Amino acid sequence: MRKMHALLLSSLLVVSACTPVFDNREEVIQETKDEKNNQSAIIPNYNMSEKDYRMILTESSPKVSTARAVTTNQMGNRMDIDEFESGLRRHSKEYFDPDKYFFQPGQYFEGDTLLQWLGRESSGNEDGLNPELNEDEATEEEFRESPRYISNIIEQNYLVRQDENKVELSGVTIGISLRTVYNFTAEGQSLSVDHSTEELLQKGKEYAGEILKRIREREELNNVPVVFALYEEEEASSKVPGKFLSKTYVKGSDLTINGWDNIDEKHVLFPSNEGEEDHFDDSQIFTDFRKEVSDYFPNFVGMIANGFYVNNELREVSIEIPIQFQSESEVVGFTQYVYSLVNEMFADHYNVQVNIHSMDEPESLIVKKAGEQEPFVHVYE
Repeated sequence: MRKMHALLLSSLLVVSACTPVFDNREEVIQETKDEKNNQSAIIPNYNMSEKDYRMILTESSPKVSTARAVTTNQMGNRMDIDEFESGLRRHSKEYFDPDKYFFQPGQYFEGDTLLQWLGRESSGNEDGLNPELNEDEATEEEFRESPRYISNIIEQNYLVRQDENKVELSGVTIGISLRTVYNFTAEGQSLSVDHSTEELLQKGKEYAGEILKRIREREELNNVPVVFALYEEEEASSKVPGKFLSKTYVKGSDLTINGWDNIDEKHVLFPSNEGEEDHFDDSQIFTDFRKEVSDYFPNFVGMIANGFYVNNELREVSIEIPIQFQSESEVVGFTQYVYSLVNEMFADHYNVQVNIHSMDEPESLIVKKAGEQEPFVHVYE
């Protein structure tokens, strides 16, 4: 009989409530070039996974990026927001090893500064990266000739320990997000311009070169290695996020970018024509899984899956199952059934996550990590 791992988790929570709280952090000094501006920082002694960064927390700076609001306001697809940020950390690991580096959300470029960069160049905004255009008076043709390409910029900081109680900035990652579709209003009409991947790559590399110049103008960043990554957004209505296109590493002493590495990754929706045409075997597994679920619970609302591919190999699949339940016993029974399907139908070389919910409320979670024999299960109370 299969175990419900959530029961074990609940037991651990009860036990932990009766045990003393141990010190799980250490205090260090975050150094800057101006010793008067050095500040206390906190590093958690543990991270959630060996593959994750430990995060630097300081008392005088926010625990999130100084420009966090820029991301949420500039990107129309919630999935793009999440993928852009988490994917940027994922690609940074190639250059900044989580065993050595600590992570901190960007602290050097304020939201107001980034909003100026994301605006159009003009007499009142010489730092604007998007092409100059008077949008209040522009014609449709002028909008099409001078669309906005860049939509968002994210800064991430990576620090290393210099001695027992000091850490110092040793790397910066800059993510540049580019619009697949540029929507605009001209002559009383709502219109749009589609941008090809090749066009976005060209523009993104130009933006990165200009941003590097601005980074080097700051004394505290003029000798810090910088990683740039270019991201192509999806349309606002898309059910899957966009993708990273290219990345590059700039040494601390370099003032220019010497070359770029292509990134071959994408998110694929199942069911979809793309999924069936380009990944037929994976699409068939999802179709079979969907049929088994509908046989058990024929009234389920629908099901979609997001397959994440790197170099054309499936690395992770996230499945959403929305169902209206009548009782807790239905939730438990259905979760047990889906648990068995995940164990039997999906291969072991990629991660699988199944979110079961009703009326936008989470009901249960099933996670099977690559290489593990049994999934983790949690039923929400």
